[in-house]
Amino acid sequence: MKISTMLSYSGGFRKAAAQVAEFEKAGLDLVWVAEAYGLDGPSLMGYLAALTERVEIGSAILPIYTRTPTLIAMTAAGVDTLSDGRFHLGLGSSGPQVIEGWHGVPFSAPIGRTREIIDVCRKVWAREGPLVHEGTYYNMPLPAGEGTGLGKALKIIAHPVRASIPVWVAALGEKNVAMTAEVANGWIPMLFVPEKARAVWGASLDAGQAKRDPSLGPLQITVGGVLAIGEGDEVTGLRELARPMVALYVGGMGAKGKNFYNDVVKRYGFEEEAEKIQDLYLSGKKAEAEALVPDELLEATSLCGPESYVAERIAAFAEAGVTHLQVIPVPLGDQQPVDLIAKVKELAG
Repeated sequence: MKISTMLSYSGGFRKAAAQVAEFEKAGLDLVWVAEAYGLDGPSLMGYLAALTERVEIGSAILPIYTRTPTLIAMTAAGVDTLSDGRFHLGLGSSGPQVIEGWHGVPFSAPIGRTREIIDVCRKVWAREGPLVHEGTYYNMPLPAGEGTGLGKALKIIAHPVRASIPVWVAALGEKNVAMTAEVANGWIPMLFVPEKARAVWGASLDAGQAKRDPSLGPLQITVGGVLAIGEGDEVTGLRELARPMVALYVGGMGAKGKNFYNDVVKRYGFEEEAEKIQDLYLSGKKAEAEALVPDELLEATSLCGPESYVAERIAAFAEAGVTHLQVIPVPLGDQQPVDLIAKVKELAG
């Protein structure tokens, strides 16, 4: 199992990037870089590529509505070139609040668009000829009757370092997970409880993998949570750090009936809690919503406790098919974040 982490933004980007360089020395395999509505992801990933030598760099995620399919392909090829073949392209739809509110683009057909974007990216990187894509949502070149009529099929001028860059998709809904299992190299779920993942997503994964091209290899999965190693309530209490985030996603990331995070928590068996968390959060009662996040869910989605317990949680994630354990290291006492990266790398084998 490989070890990954999300790039932290606390303390400023340069400090966080320097920390990644230290994590690299301790054995970190992959760092994920988010893009919401702050700094753009590719700029940060390019900086990381120059600062590091071995650690892989992934976007988690580049929102599909913010760039054309060909620009996504060019960006991926660019970061892959700067990093000498260390890039992973993580894609996702984000949500209508950000896409329509910040970017001013209609949030429509996320699954179909993602599928076409992946197809376009792979055609661009392969450089087997000028790009021609005739899809439902994207056409390159534009068909007759659209635009000026002067568009022509082109081939990327640069020669990508790799003809195939790993593509990951952030997906939670059944149809999106099935599509991911069919066409992507990796899957980025959220609120992943290893003991219950099969019950929630098993049918979708099976449906997608039944159509999967064997050349893609096994589907990779990256999930995890807060990592703290030590004895006592002080350590297990660090699970609480995830409580506001869980409440935000379960309660506030989407309207009633359009919140995939809420749906997943319900399918874990927390129907009543998920319903109340959303009602409270959407009515502005965030503290009350946070208080209702089940302790069981916080424990199952984290790695906080004695070394032996953390080893058991790593084994549970591995049993569920996780290939990239994603950790948020929280040190205690004399510990440093880099110490926790080194220890979890050791425990994961």
